[in-house]
Amino acid sequence: MVRHAVVEELAGLGATVHTCARTESVLDECLQQWKMKGFKVTGSVCDVTSETERQKLMSTVSSQFDGKLNILVNNVGTINFQKTTDVTSEDISLYLNTNFVSAYHLCQLAHPLLKNSGAGNIVFMSSVAGVVSVSVSLLEHLKEH
Repeated sequence: MVRHAVVEELAGLGATVHTCARTESVLDECLQQWKMKGFKVTGSVCDVTSETERQKLMSTVSSQFDGKLNILVNNVGTINFQKTTDVTSEDISLYLNTNFVSAYHLCQLAHPLLKNSGAGNIVFMSSVAGVVSVSVSLLEHLKEH
């Protein structure tokens, strides 16, 4: 997963990293692996589609890093494997909340911490599908893996 690669690259360069995942068991497994590699990584369970959980995540980050943050990596997204005619208004709400609203709000919440660091950076990870056409067969392949 890209998220794992980002965490490992930053931690491998000596950064102290705080990450999140929706599922506690997935998070715990990753944290254990990173600890065995000697990385300084902590984590929180967080569904970024929830405003309350985003606020709690950034409060944890603020506490952990003494009110400062050097890098915010927005690397969350969901993909649509449906025909356009089958997409519901609930689906659209989920896609927008996951792919746009969460990243925007996390930037707002992180702004004071980034400003306090004196050298804050925001990195947005995105799908290549936003730039080039991706075939349905490729999407189905990605879904399986």
